[in-house]
Amino acid sequence: MKIYGDTNSGNCLKVKWVCDKLALPYDWIDIDTRKGETRTPQFLAMNGAGQVPTVAFDDGRTLAQSNAIIRYLARDSALIPRDAFTAAKMDEWLFWEQYSHEPYIAVCRFQLVYLGKDASELDPEKVKRGYAALDRMEQHLSGSRFFAGEAVSLADVSLLAYTRVAHEGGFDLGRYAAVRRWIGEVETFLGLPPAR
Repeated sequence: MKIYGDTNSGNCLKVKWVCDKLALPYDWIDIDTRKGETRTPQFLAMNGAGQVPTVAFDDGRTLAQSNAIIRYLARDSALIPRDAFTAAKMDEWLFWEQYSHEPYIAVCRFQLVYLGKDASELDPEKVKRGYAALDRMEQHLSGSRFFAGEAVSLADVSLLAYTRVAHEGGFDLGRYAAVRRWIGEVETFLGLPPAR
């Protein structure tokens, strides 16, 4: 399969990490979203939304949306809990990540790192909601080692992508001891070097 992605994107890295962890063979095709490479007729034919990541399978089928992709790639693996309710809790966190975490943590990071904005230019509401997401994660992880069950699941992989680089978006992880502990454990599980 081919993974069309941008290594600056946590959403794309989730897919890469799952493939690497599960030893799934793939070809990585670098896409520069800032140069409009997701807006070409060829790319839009694969993904009409013009977004990465997009996976093209050998049989011609394509799949988009990072959490849908990792859910498909990890089917029948230990990254999806066998217990149906625990798997549903994993899905709960996957949906929450895209609605209540990524739009704030990732967007603030994008604005500071890639648009060169100053922290004072960030939308205060996005910053507030980003900290609310981190607060919720800290609360959960203070009583649980991982997000769904007793082992790393796709919920952890998904939430790790932008949480481990939240500081690049101006978020101070200093007061989030449980989140920092969890980041280290999931990075180790995935064989990732610590985020700088």
